[in-house]
Amino acid sequence: MFQIKQQLKNTELDAVSKEFVKQLLRWNKTDNKRQMPWKGEKDPYKIWLSEIILQQTRVEQGLKYYERFIKAYPAIKDLAEAPEKDVYKLWEGLGYYSRCKNLIASANYISRKLKGVFPKSYEEILSLKGVGAYTAAAISSFAYNYPYAVLDGNVFRVLARIFNIEVPIDSTKGKVLFSSLAQTILSIKKAGEYNQAIMDFGATICKPLPECAICFFKTQCSAFLHGKQQLLPIKSKRISVKERWFNYLILRHKSKIAIRQRLDKDIWQNLFEFLLIEDNIKTSYKRQLLLFQKTYDAKKIKFNIEKDTIHFKQRLSHQIIHFQIIKGEIPVITPLPEDVIWVEASELKKYPFPRTLQQYIQGQI
Repeated sequence: MFQIKQQLKNTELDAVSKEFVKQLLRWNKTDNKRQMPWKGEKDPYKIWLSEIILQQTRVEQGLKYYERFIKAYPAIKDLAEAPEKDVYKLWEGLGYYSRCKNLIASANYISRKLKGVFPKSYEEILSLKGVGAYTAAAISSFAYNYPYAVLDGNVFRVLARIFNIEVPIDSTKGKVLFSSLAQTILSIKKAGEYNQAIMDFGATICKPLPECAICFFKTQCSAFLHGKQQLLPIKSKRISVKERWFNYLILRHKSKIAIRQRLDKDIWQNLFEFLLIEDNIKTSYKRQLLLFQKTYDAKKIKFNIEKDTIHFKQRLSHQIIHFQIIKGEIPVITPLPEDVIWVEASELKKYPFPRTLQQYIQGQI
């Protein structure tokens, strides 16, 4: 507590925080119009599902996925018993597929080891795969009203502005400071209601470009009083972006196409793709042909003309993936790596592919 007060300089932490919590809860009851199907939900399975989906996903995009998952898997045993391929297919387009992998693993764990009963303590929830401190606090407070403060991007932003904190939120010092502050000002008796309210406030009013004109706390917000609301919160680290070149071969034999599953610990793990050769530079058409022939020992492949080569790219959070696609036909199926399977072209839509490849399949195959 003393350390927080030192960091906040002359801010009267107790008085400001109590007044903020009081006004925030009042705003939540009278003016918070943000509607989401999981708000007020007490089923920990549904809360957990919504939180995993919303990790690194906008609410507007995640909403339809949440509704699809609840319809397909209304209870955790339904999710645990579902074929993995079907779950990944339902997840298709959300990105960050490790979340789906962890979702499946945790559903299986709860169904088999815990006999289908969702964990009821913060520590047990935190131990689930894919669940960090924020998600555990959200599930604990929303389902059981346990006194654990959530700390996501919205909350970081609100706290940094209300208390005029210039410590970078992505620094070790900042993470400790904000975590302690969030827990300090938490409304213990109304933890779930408070947590939802502060996230909604950050999403609708104290946005990256804040709506200060309609903010109920602007006359007491330290950042607003110092004209610094658009400068906070502060981040110290810059994200380095890696570029990768994925050269795909769409290899046909009559009506079938060769695909493989990505099993390595990398992006799109467990999704499917065409035959791939990755390069660290943009590859010429002739080099692609040589690489494919050498890698797959496919000298009998009849490649289409260079005009059929297709180029496009997809930006991920820390990567830019450049796609180069060429097409080839083979009169007789020759030995290919064991992980390659032949699928009817009309059946490709049943397999989970990365979003960009799925869009390509819908438009070109």
